[in-house]
Amino acid sequence: MHNPAHPGEVLREWLPEDMTVTQAAKELQVSRVTLSKVLNGKAGVTAGMALRLSAWLGTSADLWLGMQSQWDLWQAEQLPKPNIKPLENLAA
Repeated sequence: MHNPAHPGEVLREWLPEDMTVTQAAKELQVSRVTLSKVLNGKAGVTAGMALRLSAWLGTSADLWLGMQSQWDLWQAEQLPKPNIKPLENLAA
């Protein structure tokens, strides 16, 4: 699997070029800081934000949560792996 785009990066592509972060935040009824963090990959797309984006852009919340989940998983897979022993069969 390759490094997936952060959902904020994808969202930036969906926004009209002449729309400011402040304008978009107002449309989504979130703070400019909140939206800016998502757009810049400093914060993830929450379930609430996914619902707002889906209503505003005519997409599904699952689309945004799926992108976030893929990004989170890829990031976690890049970290050193802990040495965890598999759970032994408890029925034995």
